[in-house]
Amino acid sequence: MDLQFTPEEEAFRVAVRSFLTDHLPPALATKVKAGQRLTRADQEGWHAILNKKGWLAYHWPAEHGGTGWSAIQKFIFDDECAMAGAPRLVPFGLSMLGPVLIKFGNEAQKKHWLPRILNGDDWWCQGYSEPGAGSDLASLKTTAVRAGDHYIVNGQKTWTTQGQHANMMFCLVRTDKQAKAQSGISFVLIDMNQPGVEVRPIRTLDGDAEVNEVFLTDVKVPLENLVGEENKGWTYAKYLLTYERTGIAGVGFSMAALEKLKAIASRVQRNGKPLNQDPQFATRMAQVEIDLNNMATTNLRVIAAVQGGGVPGAESSMLKIRGTVIRQELLSLTRRAMGPYALPFIEEAQFAEYQDAPVGPKEAATAAAAYFNYRKLSIFGGSNEIQRNIISKMLLGL
Repeated sequence: MDLQFTPEEEAFRVAVRSFLTDHLPPALATKVKAGQRLTRADQEGWHAILNKKGWLAYHWPAEHGGTGWSAIQKFIFDDECAMAGAPRLVPFGLSMLGPVLIKFGNEAQKKHWLPRILNGDDWWCQGYSEPGAGSDLASLKTTAVRAGDHYIVNGQKTWTTQGQHANMMFCLVRTDKQAKAQSGISFVLIDMNQPGVEVRPIRTLDGDAEVNEVFLTDVKVPLENLVGEENKGWTYAKYLLTYERTGIAGVGFSMAALEKLKAIASRVQRNGKPLNQDPQFATRMAQVEIDLNNMATTNLRVIAAVQGGGVPGAESSMLKIRGTVIRQELLSLTRRAMGPYALPFIEEAQFAEYQDAPVGPKEAATAAAAYFNYRKLSIFGGSNEIQRNIISKMLLGL
């Protein structure tokens, strides 16, 4: 994307690029660029590096440990990190719970939990979806009943990303069965390392278990772990989801994927010519690049509005839809560029220890795994069909 930056913004870009050159571990960047599976240690290590620099919670207010960066600086940072091969930061504490606590949490909760998020003392997961409450999240069945100075929680959550690593979960629970669906929900913080919490892995198409089922049986949650007011959790959940959906757009990662696709298309031959000279393939690449540039501009506007005190609404749904469609198209084109070499699924290729040279282009080894895994993009964070309903209601009044 050809943006014009002020001299100060360009100096900031140079500073970020220099930092990444000096502090992003080359082996980690290689794994990210190759589409290989990251370990918990990989993710925690990068988290710690950014926290030490003071650049971790760059979207938080400065008084809570944020950077005070402008919308352009945030955009530049995301862009440079993606291009350098930095891993995506685990979003659950930083980008989801953090903003909710800053907006709705009490002072004791902010004082206790925010520093722990920054320091990496807690690994958070999200307890939203249930077997019968995915896109229709308001129909959730997990209950929390008051018993003295705590709640007793019973129910099941599913598609809990990285729940196998988590020691804490922010969770939606039903505290009033008689109220209208959205009105009887509360937002609580649950310690995963206690009796009654069981995590079961769900194997995905690429052989990984990054998503899980979580069973909650008579789990005790102290009343001080209620965020905001009882039965007002739906308000906090919607606030969190606007941040999640904006982040799912993944502009920086799509830009990095586009550059990778262009490099592949310039090397791979078809009918004696580079693939980027094939009219049909070149047309699809051009269209996805146009869409990505347009989305990047919209993303900047949304970030700027939030920085000015606004809250992303239907715009976050728009970004979520376009962002996921674009990322899936980039993965589809990358896999298509490999031709028949992308057909085999080589599970070993997802690990850094894999040394065998694949037949055909080197990118072919992980192309299929990435393509199939990221079909999920249009489902999680609220399916794209639901996002279209939100847009039609909020913007068109339908």
